[in-house]
Amino acid sequence: MELVVVEREDSGVAVVTINRPKSLNSLTRQMIVDLARVFKVLDGDDKVGAIVITGRGRAFCSGVDLTAAEEVFKGDVKDDDSDTVFQMERCRKPIIGAINGFAVTAGFEIALACDILVAGKDAKFIDTHARFGIFPSWGLSQKLSRIIGVSRAREVSLTAMPITAEMAEKWGLVNHVVDNSEVLKKAKEVAEAILRNNRDMVLRYKSVINDGFKLDLRHALALEKERGHSYYDGMTKEQFTKLQEFISGRSGSKKKTPSKL
Repeated sequence: MELVVVEREDSGVAVVTINRPKSLNSLTRQMIVDLARVFKVLDGDDKVGAIVITGRGRAFCSGVDLTAAEEVFKGDVKDDDSDTVFQMERCRKPIIGAINGFAVTAGFEIALACDILVAGKDAKFIDTHARFGIFPSWGLSQKLSRIIGVSRAREVSLTAMPITAEMAEKWGLVNHVVDNSEVLKKAKEVAEAILRNNRDMVLRYKSVINDGFKLDLRHALALEKERGHSYYDGMTKEQFTKLQEFISGRSGSKKKTPSKL
C-alpha cells in the first residue's frame, strides 16, 4: 500500500493523501522523505496550480511514529531534501490543508506549513512535544504564537491542550470549519477558486505575502514595492494592452464601466 498517495485532477489541483489510517497516519522516516519529494515534484509541475493535503481515515496526521523516533529525529532535520515542512514552505504553489480529525505535533506542524486550512467540526490540533520530550524542529514553537498570540500558544504547547475546530476558527488558525464529510470537498473548492485567477500572479502573491510576513511592516512594505516595480518594469507594451483588454472584458461582462489602470 502506498503510504503517500498523489492524485492530479484535470482542474490543476493535486491532492496529496497521507495514507496510513490504521496508525492514524503517523509518519515513518520513509513517509517524511516521500512527502518532501512529492511537494518538490509538484512545485515543478506546470500542470499543477494548487495542492490539497489531507489524511485518510479518522486523522489528518497523528505525528511521528514514535517507534521510529531515533531514525526520524537524529540528524535528519538538517537534510532539506527530505524535510517535508521545508519543501512545503519553499513550494510556490498554494497549499490547502484539509484537516480531518487529529493533527498532532508533526501533523500540527504540517498543517501550519499550509497556506489555507479547512477543518472538520471534529478536528483537533494538539502539540505534544512537551508531553513526550520531543524538541520542535518544524516550526511549531515559532509559528503558532504568530497566529494565535503568544499567551495562547504557551498554554497550548506547555500543557498539550487540544485546540478544537471551533477554537481554531475563533483564534484565526483555520479559514473554514465544515461538516466532517465536507472537508476535502471544501478544500478542493478553495483550490479551484484560486485556479480561476492569473496563475503567475497567484504564485507571486503567495510569495510576497509569505516573505513579507517574516519582516516588520516597514521592510515588508518595501519588499512589496520593490517586487511590484520589478514586475511592471518587466512588462511589455503588448502585455499592458492585453491587461487592459482583459480588465475591460471582465468589467463589460458585468455591465460595468471598464476599469482604468
